[in-house]
Amino acid sequence: MTTPATVAELLLERAGDTTTGLRFEDASWTWAEVVAESRRRARLLAELAEAGTGPFHVGVLLENVPEYLFLLGGAALAGATIVGINPTRRGGELEADIRHTDCRVVITDTGQVRLLDGLDTGAPTVLVDTDDYRARLGMPAPAERGTGGESLPGPEALYLLLFTSGSTGAPKAVKVSQGRLAEAGLTMAKGSGFGPGDVLYCAMPLFHGNALNTALVPAFASGATFVLRRRFSASGFLADVRRYGVTYFNYVGRALTYILATPPRPDDAENTLKFAFGTDASPEDSRAFRRRFACPVVEGYGSSEGAIAMSPAPGMPKGAIGLPPPGTDVVVVDEAGVERPRARFDEEGRLLNPAEAIGEIVSRDGAGRFEGYYANPEAEAERTRQGWYWSGDLAYRDEAGYFYFAGRTSDWLRVDGENFGAAPVERVLERFPPVRVAVVYGVPDPRTGDQVMAALEVEEPGDFDPEAFARFLAGQPDMGTKWPPRLVRLVAEVPVTGTGKVDKRPLRADRWQTADPVWWWPPEDRRPRYRRLEPADAERLDRELEAHGRSAYLAT
Repeated sequence: MTTPATVAELLLERAGDTTTGLRFEDASWTWAEVVAESRRRARLLAELAEAGTGPFHVGVLLENVPEYLFLLGGAALAGATIVGINPTRRGGELEADIRHTDCRVVITDTGQVRLLDGLDTGAPTVLVDTDDYRARLGMPAPAERGTGGESLPGPEALYLLLFTSGSTGAPKAVKVSQGRLAEAGLTMAKGSGFGPGDVLYCAMPLFHGNALNTALVPAFASGATFVLRRRFSASGFLADVRRYGVTYFNYVGRALTYILATPPRPDDAENTLKFAFGTDASPEDSRAFRRRFACPVVEGYGSSEGAIAMSPAPGMPKGAIGLPPPGTDVVVVDEAGVERPRARFDEEGRLLNPAEAIGEIVSRDGAGRFEGYYANPEAEAERTRQGWYWSGDLAYRDEAGYFYFAGRTSDWLRVDGENFGAAPVERVLERFPPVRVAVVYGVPDPRTGDQVMAALEVEEPGDFDPEAFARFLAGQPDMGTKWPPRLVRLVAEVPVTGTGKVDKRPLRADRWQTADPVWWWPPEDRRPRYRRLEPADAERLDRELEAHGRSAYLAT
């Protein structure tokens, strides 16, 4: 028996499967019914394709509802390309996303279509919650293989255009072929031991690669039950786990943080969970989640581009993100491509040489695994310099080869001629007891480089103790001399993207001009000593930038 090479083939493997395939709220479908519904959408998509010209790109602007899954299945069978549209985008950005990806049609519903009001997307809309749509779907599709006897698309067929998260700049549409996604789903299903007795819970958005790579397609590949939630709910999480008998869930961003913020109960550990897999959770949240819910958390590393992936290894050091697959050439380099020295640690595991050890994660044999960005050759060229794949992520590596995440290349700060990443500074600041989340970013220094600014998420922003904070900084042996923040903003909640990742862009844009409490360490004080930033202080910072010709940096 040959291994399925496409998403379409994976789906059709379930055509005769009468076990429960999909559950959503109070409804359920067998896998055979999921395939039948997908065939109906394939037939409809083929009709829509005949009505226009250009690439067969179908924009989908929906919440996590069964219709989204059926459209993904139908597109796999029909050879269409699904463009997952992020509903957290607005106005001109949303319009640009749809236009850039040449959507022939946007499939949405009466709730989401209002996001398109006043926009010139160049694409007609089809509403799935109307009598017209139901009539166009027609009678249940026959059980023929594929779409009306036509041949199935091959592994190279473009299946998805996935927008990058947008946390560090304008999103780019990553090309994902049927073959690449099928391979990822099979690998995840096999490596996780998924089978028909498992229940995979997905509350992460279907427009994002995390949901598709680590939940939906592994469910196709394994025959596990797939539980779909309209949108993520921290308060509803454990109730859903018990209601559906969930054995696994995927996450991204701050999902674990939100769940842990719900009131604990003595029976939290009484659940069916076997493990969770995702990215961007803090090590402390991962440990706290395991303690509270008796559920191991497996933190991986990967990106929508798919050129580099890392997996945890048994017995790896605390804080590491794992190792790349054996035989791949993944390194940490400086801007010129020279490999960085390995990290050194003290007896407490604290990084001693961040300035020389931190660099960009690069795969010297990974450019071929990157399938490219749609209609964006400049971004592709930037990613594949020197014939390598440059991830845009910072890391350091220990003597044993384990990698440790250190932020994004856009998180580089330069203070007094010294470059360093934001992530190590954030990890230190998050040890300060009142801090739930620390976000570190650069704002313009009046003369050169950056000033370090930190947004600290705390329960009571008005209760900040500047003297205690200064004492804390002085007591951290791994706090670099240039790392203490000049400006500290207190927030009740840090901004996040549509996938739950911290979004630094609005924080950088606000800098010190915000209604939130901001504390300042004036440059005339040699050691960190914070006082409340008053309007006169903010004016002083602005005047100094103007006096030194650096006001333009405020716009960037």
